[in-house]
Amino acid sequence: MRFSAPIRRLAVALAIVVPASALAQKPAKDEAEPFFDKGPIHELRLVVPLESESALRSAPREYAQFELWVDGKKLGTGGVKLKGAAGSFREYDDLPAFTVRLDKFDGKERLHGLEKFHLNNSVQDESRLCEWLGSEVFRSAGDPAPRVGHALVKLNDRKLGLYVLKEGVDERFLARWFGGTKGNLYDGGFCQDVDAELERDVSGGPKDRSDLAALREACHEADMTVRWAKLEPLVELAPFVRFMALEELLGHWDGYTINANNYRLFVPRGGKARFLPHGMDQLFGDPAASVLDMPFPLLSSSVMKRPEWRKLYRRELKEQLPRIDPKALARKLEPVQARLQSAFAKWDKEAARVQEERYRELLQRIAERHTFLESEIAAPEPKPLVLKPGVAVEIKNWRAHSEVDDARVEREPDDGHEWLIVGCGASARCVAGFRRGLLLDRGRYRLQANAHFANVEALDEEGQPKGGVSLRISGAIADEAHSGSGRRDLTFEFEIEHETADVELVLELRAKAGSLRVPADSLRLTRLR
Repeated sequence: MRFSAPIRRLAVALAIVVPASALAQKPAKDEAEPFFDKGPIHELRLVVPLESESALRSAPREYAQFELWVDGKKLGTGGVKLKGAAGSFREYDDLPAFTVRLDKFDGKERLHGLEKFHLNNSVQDESRLCEWLGSEVFRSAGDPAPRVGHALVKLNDRKLGLYVLKEGVDERFLARWFGGTKGNLYDGGFCQDVDAELERDVSGGPKDRSDLAALREACHEADMTVRWAKLEPLVELAPFVRFMALEELLGHWDGYTINANNYRLFVPRGGKARFLPHGMDQLFGDPAASVLDMPFPLLSSSVMKRPEWRKLYRRELKEQLPRIDPKALARKLEPVQARLQSAFAKWDKEAARVQEERYRELLQRIAERHTFLESEIAAPEPKPLVLKPGVAVEIKNWRAHSEVDDARVEREPDDGHEWLIVGCGASARCVAGFRRGLLLDRGRYRLQANAHFANVEALDEEGQPKGGVSLRISGAIADEAHSGSGRRDLTFEFEIEHETADVELVLELRAKAGSLRVPADSLRLTRLR
């Protein structure tokens, strides 16, 4: 259906049966299995010649030739590049993270059969255990996830420290989990939802990306009833709902379910899409993070807005909760931690001491998380926010959201108010702001805010919302968007036709340059009827 100004309409769906089939199979054992299971923590030395060092400084995302030495012996040559996004990327002369391809530059040797692997610097996880733990939980549920180990890493003669070594998601990985590579594997990139032009890592499916285009078309369908019907033949929904539940239970706030980030998408030729977890280095950060809030990503929000699928999601939460039982996870972590300490303490006693402290803190957060979840999962469905007609109510607890890595999205006190701040970075593309999910009942509503903006140059992109400063709900087009400098009272009206609906309120800056400031207490919602 369409949104028409000034009234916007939200629909509630008809019942659709969720498919129960799953693509993944039990992965066959391979040469790398003993290494990831109980193998040694290797010392890996990356020998990078001067020419490659210069290349990695100037073009860090491009592969450069290097030699890999393992425990003092040369294994072979290959390609290495720097990896990481906002928060984890470090330059070559700092504490870089790496992606290694041993098949590059005619490399022939493999590390325990691995052709591609990652060496993560763990600057956001001093325990070095979150990635291992997340992989263990997903794989214990039968869901495809890369295996994780550890290594002591040197860059030429410079000690970098204890790194997380993670299996690459490549043709070999797909063959183990899915029985073949006939399909397209897409990289979710940095905060890119499934409607973006995702980078393709494996090209075994349609060369014209028609598989991704079909998913994009379905997700852009404004009428939720039609969207659900289009999604059913495109996505393995039962495994996806389990994927959502596991990400939420783990507190993986930077994954697809919550943040449209850190994921891989495999679409087998003629089959349904499967999501794979990635970037799980910040688990259990907030033990009290709700698993019942409305997420904004296109697919996870589509699940939560459909009553039948939301029930399936809640059932998965209950069924998967035992996988993060504190005692069970502690038993799994104990031997891994012992191996880390045995190797790391010989390299750097002080860093090993800090790692031990972070390990203890992780165990505590897991216990706190489990206690919170037991209570929340047992709770009834959230009730809609009930507003008296004609009374403007302040909406609090807005969360920052950015689709680019250089935008400024902050809160700061000033002149007796808390201000929500959004500013453009050097990339000349800012799509950022604040969002708030709400459950509302039937009625017509008006959202309002007082916007102060300066030097805003609108960013207008085909198929995207209006450029400039705007106020709207997710899935709708703003009545107006402002550029330049000034102060405006923003308003946006919408209507909910059915008994209840989850909506996401959006305060947004889409600009090439400029900044936006909004007093938090000016963000108000009024029920009109």
